[in-house]
Amino acid sequence: MYKIGEALIGSGNEIAHIDLIIGDKEGPAGTAFANGLSQLSLGHTPVLSVIRPNLMTKPATLIVPKVTVGDLKDAEKIFGPAQAAVGRAVADAVEEGLIPEEKVEDLVLVVSVFIHPEAEDYRKIYQYNYGATRLAIRRAVGEYPEVGKVLAEKDRGSHPIMGFGVVRLWSPPYLQVALDLDNMDEMERIINSLPDRERILLEAGTPLVKKFGVGIVSKIRELRPDSFIIADLKTLDVGRIEVKMAADETADAVAISGLGTTESIEKAIHEAQKQGIYSILDMMNVENFVEKLNNLDYKPDIVLLHRNVDLETLKAERGEAQSEMTEWGNIKEIKELIGKNGLVAVAGGITPSKVGEALDSSADIIVVGRYIIGSRDVRRAAEDFLDHMPQDPDTMRLALDEDESL
Repeated sequence: MYKIGEALIGSGNEIAHIDLIIGDKEGPAGTAFANGLSQLSLGHTPVLSVIRPNLMTKPATLIVPKVTVGDLKDAEKIFGPAQAAVGRAVADAVEEGLIPEEKVEDLVLVVSVFIHPEAEDYRKIYQYNYGATRLAIRRAVGEYPEVGKVLAEKDRGSHPIMGFGVVRLWSPPYLQVALDLDNMDEMERIINSLPDRERILLEAGTPLVKKFGVGIVSKIRELRPDSFIIADLKTLDVGRIEVKMAADETADAVAISGLGTTESIEKAIHEAQKQGIYSILDMMNVENFVEKLNNLDYKPDIVLLHRNVDLETLKAERGEAQSEMTEWGNIKEIKELIGKNGLVAVAGGITPSKVGEALDSSADIIVVGRYIIGSRDVRRAAEDFLDHMPQDPDTMRLALDEDESL
C-alpha cells in the first residue's frame, strides 16, 4: 500500500515541484526505494535525505532529481538546499503527526525534486522545496484531491508553464459570433473590436473557410490566442479528414451538417472525439432532428438548432401540444437525447430582445451573425447580448484560490 502526493510552490527559476510516494518498506514503495538507490542513472543520481550530514531522515527518504544534473554546480543545489529542505519537511511531518512516529521504521518515501538549471537563490530553493515537500506529504496522507475537485477544475484550470489557456464550455451560456465574411481585413477589424470575454466564442464562418481555407482558424488564433474557435465546415462527407484538418489548425470545435448520412456524421463525431475537440451537429434543413439523433450511436457534443417557425406552424395545424416548443424546437428533449454534458446552440436572426426567451428555453449558446458583424459599433452590439448573460465564470475568483478546505 502506498500513497501519492504532488505540490508546486514558488516562482521564477527557483520554483519547486515535488512528486512523491509514501508507503510500506515491504510493499511497492519499498521496492521502488531500493531500486532507485541501487540502480543509478547518469545525471539523475538519487540521494538519501538528511537533516544534516550524518543524520538521515526518518522515515528513510530518497531524493530523485527530475532534471539532469550536468555539473557540480547543479549537484550542489540538490545536495545542499534541496536535500535539507526535503529532510526537514519529512521530520516536521512526523512531528506534526502526519506520519505516525511509531511507523517511521516501517515506511519509506521516494521524492522527485525539480531544480531548474538556472536557479541561483539557495534560500528560495530551500524555502520552496520545503513548502512543496510538506504540502505534498499532507496531500498524500489526506488523499488529496478528491475526484469531485478534479472534475470541478478540469475545464477551468490552466497550467502556468503552458503560457496559454484552453477554453472549455463548462459554464454556459455563451455568445457565438458567426464571422460569415469573405474579407480578412474585415474579419480582423471585427475580432479586434469584440470585448475580451470568455463567454464569446468565435466562429470561422463557412464563407471564410471556403475562401481562405481551414487555415483561417490559425489566423483567428493569432488574433485571439485564448479564444474558443469553431470551424463551420458543414461537413457532409469525408468527415474524418475535414475534422482532422480543422484540429490541426487548432480549432476547438467543428460544425458537421445534419444532412449527412448517419455513417458520415458518426465518423466525423468519432474523429472529433479522437482529436479532443467538440463536435457540433448543425440541424439546418433537417426535417426531423429528434429522429436523426436517435439514429446516432455517437452523439455530438453540441446540437445547433435553427429557427423553426415551420415546425411550430405544422404542430398547430395538427392540433399537437406545443407547451415544450420554442422557435427552435424542443430544446429539453434534445438535451435528454445527447446526454447530461451535451449543449444546445440556437441560431436564426436572433436579436437582443430574443436572448431572454432563448436562455429561458435552456439554450446554452446563442449564435449571432449579422447583428454583430454588420454593426458600426461591433463592441456595443456584442455587449447588447452579453448584458443578458452572467459575468465570465472566473471573474470573481481569487488569484490564489485555495485548493484545500480548512
